[in-house]
Amino acid sequence: MNARASSYSPQRSTALLTDKYELTMLQAALADGTAGRDTAFEVFSRRLPNERRYGIVAGTARVLKAVKDFIFTEEQLDDLDFLDDRTRQYLADYRFTGQIDGYREGEIYFPHSPLLTVRGSFADCVILETLILSIMNSDSAIASAAARMVTAADGRPIIEMGSRRTHEYSAVTASRAAYLAGFSATSNLEASYRYGIPASGTSAHAWTLLHVEDDGTPNEAAAFRAQIDSLGVDTILLVDTYDITRGVDTAIAVAGPDLGGVRIDSGDLGVLARKVRRQLDDLGAHNTKIVVSSDLDEFAIAGLRGEPVDVFGVGTSVVTGSGAPTAGLVYKLVEVDGIPVSKRSRNKVSNGGAKKSVRTHRATGTAIEEIVYPFHDGAPDTGKLDTLELTVPLMRDGEIVPGLPDLEQSRAYLARQLVSLPWEGLALSRDEPVLHTRFVGFPEPI
Repeated sequence: MNARASSYSPQRSTALLTDKYELTMLQAALADGTAGRDTAFEVFSRRLPNERRYGIVAGTARVLKAVKDFIFTEEQLDDLDFLDDRTRQYLADYRFTGQIDGYREGEIYFPHSPLLTVRGSFADCVILETLILSIMNSDSAIASAAARMVTAADGRPIIEMGSRRTHEYSAVTASRAAYLAGFSATSNLEASYRYGIPASGTSAHAWTLLHVEDDGTPNEAAAFRAQIDSLGVDTILLVDTYDITRGVDTAIAVAGPDLGGVRIDSGDLGVLARKVRRQLDDLGAHNTKIVVSSDLDEFAIAGLRGEPVDVFGVGTSVVTGSGAPTAGLVYKLVEVDGIPVSKRSRNKVSNGGAKKSVRTHRATGTAIEEIVYPFHDGAPDTGKLDTLELTVPLMRDGEIVPGLPDLEQSRAYLARQLVSLPWEGLALSRDEPVLHTRFVGFPEPI
């Protein structure tokens, strides 16, 4: 076995989560002698989707674990019959042994922010492109959308409930990204089990519809009573299966004024929330919360900000990134043997050279700009401005750096970073990125 190999064995290999052309490039590089050239690849975005003001870095921890698990099994190698023996042997021994630096998970980013810098031989780095981008593009799109929803909710909890609107495993990682961005809970039990996210859920309309008399008469009271007997009076009852006014009356008649909450899942949510709040108060249920769901996104949530809504439930729009299913991140070769290289195609220009960055802040804590500088240079002098180092070590010699923030710490970090944005950066309308990214210290303007 090659010295590159180690005794580490992944629970599930990520090695085939890639595109064929990455392995055909590897084979050609091994053949022409360029496989061992020292390279740097960079993950960045040329623009923010839908003209948003900022993006959120998400999926970093998942990327590092996936890179660690990028190990080919014998069965996988047997299926790669389009490769020659030399390339298959290289892959049999493959373990990433390079370096990864980048933005913390939960960091804010802008166009051309160097979110991830992957350094190592060309052969080691090139085959990681699809794996890295598939994770970061999905998670960052969802976290960016979710962060906007959290801002729109203005401190009120949001439950992620989009599992039925996406792939079964995408639902799990979408829950994680939404929680990172500030959602309070998820309906997805696998996400709760895997990532420790609080789980939330009580019943669907099917539960109420199940309770029907032999003559076809609905028995909403029986459904509510059975749910309370099972889950307690703190439960949330779905009151819009038939008539909402009657449903609220029945809910309080069965549960009493200490009912935990009622959920509205249809209709004009603002009008209904006001009506239900008055009705609950008239019934003495002053502490019963109102939960609303039904095709909510950041704009709908913002429109309900002045209504007596206590909790929002969001499904489709968050797991699809609220109209931006990808963050538009790319993975580009930016340096070969210390020489900057860059793509010059129209509308797809990349900036050469490995990079780091810092963000400057006023004394009040408000962010001013992002400064990008050569990777091996010292941080630029920003005078008396407060400076935050954005690029941090993530992987050294193929090993994940110890002590990186966990999900809860990254979630808290993101909440602090959002507060640092200028107020106009939190607007939901389309516009330019709220912070400018400036390049300094490079041999020519880029």
